[in-house]
Parts: sequence; structure tokens; C-alpha cells
Amino acid sequence: MPLNRKTPPPFSSPSDFNLPAPEVAAISEHTHLVQLTEVQQDVIKIEFLFKCGKWHEAAPGIAHFTAQLLDKGIPGKNAYQIASWFDHYGASIEINAGLDFTSVSLYALASNVHQVLPCFYEVLSQPTFPANELQLAKDIFSQNLKVNLEKTSFVANRQLRLVLFGESHPYGGFLGEEHLPAITEASLHHFFETNYQLFEVYVTGKLPAAAGNSLVSFIASSQKKNQTNPITISGNQGPLTDVYIEKQGAVQTSIRLAKRTINRQHVQYPRLILLNHILGGYFGSRLMKNIREEKGLTYGIHSGISTYLHDAIFSIATDVNKQNTQVAIEEVKKELSILCSNPISETELYTAKNHLLGNLQLEIANPFSIMEKIKSLRSFNLHPQFYTLVFNSIKSSTSSELLELARQAFNPNDLLTVAVG
Repeated sequence: MPLNRKTPPPFSSPSDFNLPAPEVAAISEHTHLVQLTEVQQDVIKIEFLFKCGKWHEAAPGIAHFTAQLLDKGIPGKNAYQIASWFDHYGASIEINAGLDFTSVSLYALASNVHQVLPCFYEVLSQPTFPANELQLAKDIFSQNLKVNLEKTSFVANRQLRLVLFGESHPYGGFLGEEHLPAITEASLHHFFETNYQLFEVYVTGKLPAAAGNSLVSFIASSQKKNQTNPITISGNQGPLTDVYIEKQGAVQTSIRLAKRTINRQHVQYPRLILLNHILGGYFGSRLMKNIREEKGLTYGIHSGISTYLHDAIFSIATDVNKQNTQVAIEEVKKELSILCSNPISETELYTAKNHLLGNLQLEIANPFSIMEKIKSLRSFNLHPQFYTLVFNSIKSSTSSELLELARQAFNPNDLLTVAVG
């Protein structure tokens, strides 16, 4: 029977958000093993999450280079031999050093995971931080920095954080060439020994029994370290001064508008992300309709909420031709003013809700993305039903509630403006 393409399929609004519950086992006094075993694929991800990141470093770059060099040397193996070992078994390591946490992940086939775990354990517990690999990492960083400093978008993003938080704040300062000489093998060893505090281990996939027992034994043997945390800094509390940087030879200007805002722990967070979605969170948003579709000032513009353990940022980002810089900034502020002055129509609100709720459901479309949500719940100390509460709060939000929040959170006069180009 041929398809009737004149009649669209029936439409139904997203109804609920069900995040599967993981298996959680307390391996030691300070560490849990979190597992999601209902996985059809013959692949396993084991992620070790450490409570150390830029927030914990005593000098710029220490957290970054410590993470970079974890898999570049262990007793008896250099970087090439480590990489070859994992390649031989079809496995790989992924290391990410963030602002608040550092994660070290192993991807492997279930049939081979037991063979690669011993080497993975050594990467986690006995990195040697070779001098030649450190120098190579510094050289690569320096070259990448030179390239990035020619990009208006990179400079704008860096200036934005610098002004919002201040140079001495972990979220505001940045790593430059002048900091590299102070980063030594000894400083990396010290940071690893004092700050690599294992927080939790997340396993996606069904581990064979032998591998599971081995993993539990390794976690149990991990010693609690006397972590040295820096003094908590409140950041830049004074009035924000807009930044305009002229970049010779640039044909476009990178524009950023931003402010510090509430993070996931705040009761208004669900409504804030809905407001952001309406403003600039998807292709049908107000900023896209005005500045791209109607004015033709840019190929794309978006707004977003970046949340961290200790803070959050609301930001708007776009790139325009230099001659259109001021008009683009004015149009962005005009859209913010409208959002703070006029109620959102029921039609626009209905569309934005469905799009955002649909996106939330797509974010748990596979086991690995489900585990990312579970990891967020646990690392940010959120309520176990946080995502269900967010889902329901978005569904029930009214135009009047959003208008009241917009006046508090999206006042254009409160936003810092950075333009580089």
C-alpha cells in the first residue's frame, strides 16, 4: 500500500521524561561505582571522574597539562607503546580536564576489556610525566595558541570570561605563553598526588565477571588524598565594562553579550532554559528570526546557559561583518527588551516547549547519553528526579511566569558586551 504523503503523521506532545536508574555500589568510604548494564552493544565505557580541575590548580595550566600527560608514560611503557597497546585491542582512552572535574575514560569491546584494564590502571595510578612529552605538549599548546589568537571568536570568548570573573578566578583566568616555564614535571607530579581525588566510577555496558572484580579491587585500593583546594573566590563583583577590541585585518567582528546567572541548583533554572530557548536556543528562536532571517546580518546567532559547579553564565554569541557590529548589538538588545516587556504568545510558547522537551528526550536516546545525565545528577549533587522536575516545570510554565523571570534575568542593561574585530 503506497504512503499517503499528503497526510502528515499524527502529532503528540512530549509527555514524560524517564531516566533509567543505575546500579550504585559503595566500593569504599569515599567512592561509588555507578553502572548501567542494560546495553545491547558489545562495547563498554569505564569513566573515572576525579574532583580536580582548573578550580583546584595553584598555577595556570597545571590541571590541563597533568591530564594531557596521564597516558604519555607509565613504568615500562612510553606514549607510543601505550597507544599501540590499546590500539591492538581495539580500545581507546579519552581524557578531559574541565573547570571542576577531570575524567579519564576507557572504551573497549567487552571481549577485550580484561586485557586492557591493567594498562588503564597504570595510567590512572602511575603516570611518569616524561620531560620530552611535557615539552612536546607545551610546543603544541604554544602553536595552537598562536593560531587561536588570530581568531576573533577565541579572543572574544576569552575576554568575556576574564571580565565576568576576573583574572584570579579559576573560571576567568587563562593560560598564556608566560605561564609555561613554571609548569614542570615536579609540579605535575605534585598536582596528581595531591589533587587527583577519585570521586566516582561510571560503567556503561555489561562487564564480564573477571573484569568487574578487577575494577572493584582497583577502586577499593585507591587511597583518599588530602586534597588542597584553593580559596574560594567570588570573582569580579564590580560594574562590568564593555570591551571593544580592534583587530587589524579582521573582516568580521565576534560579538558576545553575557552575564553571570543561576545554575542548576536554582528553582528557576527550568524556566530560565525555556526563556533562553525562546530567545536564541534553536533555529526558530527570536534572535535567529530577526538577525539572520530578517536582517541578514549573520549566518547564525545563538544564546545559551553554561552551568558549572560554582557558577553559571548566560551568553549570546554571533559573528557579523565589521560594519554591522553596532546595528547587530542594538538588535540583540532590542529583542531582550521585548522579551522583558511583552508576554510570550501561547503559540510561540507551545512551539518552544515542544522543541525543548523533544531535545531533552533525544538527550537520553542511547546508553552513553543516559549515563551522562546520571553523571550530571551525581557530580552536581542534584535531586535524583531533577530532570523529571525540569521536564514538568517547562511543561507547566506560563507566559506571565516567564515575563517576570525575563525582567530579572535578561535585562539588557545588565549584560556585558564584548566585540572583537
